[in-house]
Amino acid sequence: MEYNENSYFPGQNPGDGQPKRKKPQNRGLWKLLWLVPVILIIAGLAMDSFYTLTEDQYAVITTFGKPTTVSASGLQMKIPLVQRVSLVSKSIQGFPLGYRAGSDESVDDESLMITYDYNFVNVDFYVEYRVTDPVKYLYNSSDPVGILKMLCQSYIRDTIGLYDVDSVITTGKSEIQSEIKQKVMNRLEQEDLGIQLTNLTIQDAEPPTLEVQQAFTAVETAKQSADTAVNNAKKYANEVTPAASADADQIIKQAEAYRESKINEAEGQAARFTELFAEYQNYPLITKQRLFYEAMEEILPDMKLYIVDANTGVQTALPLESFANVNMGTTEGGAAN
Repeated sequence: MEYNENSYFPGQNPGDGQPKRKKPQNRGLWKLLWLVPVILIIAGLAMDSFYTLTEDQYAVITTFGKPTTVSASGLQMKIPLVQRVSLVSKSIQGFPLGYRAGSDESVDDESLMITYDYNFVNVDFYVEYRVTDPVKYLYNSSDPVGILKMLCQSYIRDTIGLYDVDSVITTGKSEIQSEIKQKVMNRLEQEDLGIQLTNLTIQDAEPPTLEVQQAFTAVETAKQSADTAVNNAKKYANEVTPAASADADQIIKQAEAYRESKINEAEGQAARFTELFAEYQNYPLITKQRLFYEAMEEILPDMKLYIVDANTGVQTALPLESFANVNMGTTEGGAAN
């Protein structure tokens, strides 16, 4: 049997004449490993003690089931593992009804409706809302936005059914929007969901088939043509009316002047007749002769007057004017026979 220098016999001290064994140098590192979980737990608790709140957010802090609201923006503190934070947006949010957001894809289950006159129509809406009470928004219902969507769909169909298809597609959109919005807002107040409807608008309204759509396009074109014709007629009336008014004023003034002249003429003739009548009452024979001579002078201004006397025969008189002037100067007793 061979023995080397590292062999030893029983009873012999192994350390005598033998090299010593090395002790483990990493035993201190193993003692520090238990600090790692502690550090991680402390770091996790420290991170869970703070949260950041922006200006467009609410924070709902729940402490043993009791919620409170924080609205101040910035870095906030909370009790780790005890308090739970839920962030709720303050900004206005929205969702479409009747179509897919970001595309033109139609959702017939939401957009297809029937009108008062039993016509079908596709109507697309966009609904906007905001959170007014974050605690009620989180805890009064499990899905407040879903409830809002169902309320909007219900009142939209109910209101569309009160209008004819022409009003829905063309002239009644503003009235329909306002009516639906008011109904939904009143219902949200009753439900107390912590959200408020800010706006509801009709994005598009059209007939469901191509034939009906073409018919409505023709109707709309006819209406536009009618409006154009009415506007042109009003323009023509505005151009012609001033000239016609001026002509009418001139005609009225001429008629008034003619009336005044006729009235004055009639009054003059009446006054002259009154004077003649008074003169006739005083001197009837002379007046009759005067009127006779004046009439004859007017009828036969260039004629000579021949007077036939039964006793003396035919005699020639002077022209009527001279004869009238001579006889006008005679007395009543010297009047000719």
